[in-house]
Amino acid sequence: MITIALSKGRIFEETLPLLAAAGIVPSEAPESSRKLIIGTNRDDVRLIIVRATDVPTYVQYGAADLGVAGKDVLLEHGGAGVYQPLDLEIAKCSLMVAVQQGFDYLGAVQQGARLRVATKYTDCAREHFAGKGVHIDLIKLYGSMELAPLVGLADCIVDLVSTGGTLKANNLVAVEHVRDISSRLIVNQAALKLKHDQLQPIIDTFAATVAARHHS
Repeated sequence: MITIALSKGRIFEETLPLLAAAGIVPSEAPESSRKLIIGTNRDDVRLIIVRATDVPTYVQYGAADLGVAGKDVLLEHGGAGVYQPLDLEIAKCSLMVAVQQGFDYLGAVQQGARLRVATKYTDCAREHFAGKGVHIDLIKLYGSMELAPLVGLADCIVDLVSTGGTLKANNLVAVEHVRDISSRLIVNQAALKLKHDQLQPIIDTFAATVAARHHS
């Protein structure tokens, strides 16, 4: 049995064409089903639906053979015990620094002031500001990041931005690009050896499908 770990929402939707290319069709949609294990048209393939941040953990410990995880999640997880053979180029967005409209970010950074930074992506934020020589106090949040500057909890946030609509709606503005993010195929290292004949065709098909998009 091959087990593929996916998260609900954009990653699941954008992985469907890749699965279809590999001849894998889920028996139901996770949005309309409460099941956490979803069968497919193939007896030897099943999907498990987990939180995006948990996908690398399921793959690392062998509860899933394959998974699709955002680069943001993999950076924070550390990617231990998983092989990342392929950038699937789906669920694209950017990790950005954002501040409340009117906040003098450049001035604050240049003056060498300590910035209070709210983020879920503490490792990425720490590395980014260390590279700029800026001292920060990190405040770890798990959601509603945009609220932090509005109520004085933080000077800025580091968060994923796709359209920028949420920032705009909350009177925030992106001031610095940290890195581009997309989703990667990840593989359990032991499974790649033990189930090589079953997994490699799926990996190869995903790779060919991604490559074909460049030429279309």
